[in-house]
Amino acid sequence: MTKKIIVGVSGASGAIYALRALIKLKNMQHETHLIVSSSAWQVIKNELEISKEDLIKLASYSYDEYDFTAPIASGSFQTDGMLIAPCSMKTVASIANGLSNNLLLRAADVCIKEKRTLVLMIRETPLSYIHIDNLRKLAILPNVVIFPPLPAWYAKPKDLIDLVDQSVARALRYFGIEDKSLRIWKGGMED
Repeated sequence: MTKKIIVGVSGASGAIYALRALIKLKNMQHETHLIVSSSAWQVIKNELEISKEDLIKLASYSYDEYDFTAPIASGSFQTDGMLIAPCSMKTVASIANGLSNNLLLRAADVCIKEKRTLVLMIRETPLSYIHIDNLRKLAILPNVVIFPPLPAWYAKPKDLIDLVDQSVARALRYFGIEDKSLRIWKGGMED
C-alpha cells in the first residue's frame, strides 16, 4: 500500500538521513512531500555531493519553505505523517512551543493536531536542559517519536551508507513501512 510521507529537512548536520530516506521511499514507490529549510540547503551543499535539483527530483512533490498554500499546510490533506531528518534543536523548540512560521513547522504542527505520526531524527550533542525539556514536551504526545539516529552496531554495518540506512529503515517502521534491508536484533546476529 502506497503511503504519503512528508519529509522535512532542517539545518542540522546529517542531511544524508533525508537523502537516504527519499531514495528508499522512492524505490518503494511511496509518495513524498519534501520541505527543505534555507539553512538545510546550505548543509546539503556542504555535506552531500548532490545538487538542489537532484534532491528535489527524488521527491514526488516539493515545496518552498514559506509556501503556506501547499496542501500539506492543511489538516484536510491526508498524509501518513512526517519525518524530519535531520531535526535541529531549533526545529524541536519551535514545534514544542507551537511556532509555525514556515511550512516545515506548519506541517509538523498539522501532524500533531491531526494525531498523525511525526518522527524527529534529532541531531545534537550534548543535550542541554532546554533541549531535554523541549524534547520532553514532544515525547509525551502519543504520535511523536523522538528518534536519534544512533548506530545499531549489531547490524554490522559495512560502510557509512549501511549505517545510515539502518537508522532510516528503523524510522520508517513508525509509518508502517517495512524495508527488507533492515537488520533486526535477534539476540545475536546471524550472518
